[in-house]
Amino acid sequence: MLSNRGLRGPAPSVTPAFASICAALTFGGLSIAPPLLAHHSDAGLDMQKTIMLDGTVKQFYFRNPHVYFTLAAADANGQLVEWSVQMGSAAASARQGWSRDTLVPGDHVLVAAHPATNGRPYAILSSLEKEGGLRLGEAEPEPEGTLSAASIEGRWLQKLSEAPRYPGGIDGYFRATLEPTPKGRQAQAAFDALSAENPEARCIGRPTPAMIHSSTRYPIEISIDEAAAIVTIRSQYWDERRTVYMDGRPHPGGEERFPSGHSIGWWEDDVLVVDTRNFSDHRSPYQIGLPSGAQKHVVERYRLTAGGTRLTIDFMLEDPEYLVEAMNDARELVYVPEIEMTQFNCDPEATRAFMRVVD
Repeated sequence: MLSNRGLRGPAPSVTPAFASICAALTFGGLSIAPPLLAHHSDAGLDMQKTIMLDGTVKQFYFRNPHVYFTLAAADANGQLVEWSVQMGSAAASARQGWSRDTLVPGDHVLVAAHPATNGRPYAILSSLEKEGGLRLGEAEPEPEGTLSAASIEGRWLQKLSEAPRYPGGIDGYFRATLEPTPKGRQAQAAFDALSAENPEARCIGRPTPAMIHSSTRYPIEISIDEAAAIVTIRSQYWDERRTVYMDGRPHPGGEERFPSGHSIGWWEDDVLVVDTRNFSDHRSPYQIGLPSGAQKHVVERYRLTAGGTRLTIDFMLEDPEYLVEAMNDARELVYVPEIEMTQFNCDPEATRAFMRVVD
């Protein structure tokens, strides 16, 4: 395991605030506070363990789906080890103050990170301090949520401070809220997150309700075309774009299946109801190695609240093949017309970086 690996030699200059974080860490593998950077992939990371890495930046990649940097740090025996450290996406990192020029080769940094479960030198960033006083890792500035929309059309983002928090982040949320069937448990046990079996290694995103769960980092944009009788729901997360047919058509037969499912919708007073079926099989749509299949069914209800400053999304997920019972949850997003809907543009090289640490 990696919990005792650190750097021998002179420590970088750090601020008192970061020093207090370092002092609070337990190096025996015990749980600590949730990471400052909450987004992470399902690539075999131990979110309950934190290690400290004191070393020199070798390379920095500002790409989607994850920003990475490589770091040369000494292990407990004084031998240099090259670590790959994963962050969130370029879009989310930019809102936290990162840019392509934040790190350059040769920078001396102190990193708190969560290591890979297989003992390889790969981790996800919790926080970072760069020699000279620059500290990164705090939550990005939250939208004020005071602007009002006239309808559900527009861009919406959930405040991170209002999102449910679970030990283990998003993985912990799904483990706490989804009960697998025996077939689902068997699939989870067989899943190798640090391999090409992980859909993320092939730039395959996660279908709804993933866009709702990820709305703390990635805005959702809704547009309504009454003439064409369609509603388009787009997420910045993996560039998912869904067409909701509002013309009364039924779902197609089960032989037709789609990565984002097939969505039909209708209005119940001022509430948009979206019913989605016919999903393609997905190996890990919930980040925990639990698959979804042909029986997956999602119902979402979108309604404007708080005088147009908020969008409440209630949703139900069921998949009898892999889930014992349906999951019901809700999120409340704020109107953010000022946030740009940039393209996610998954980079194949960046998304497969976690596989480089596997023999």
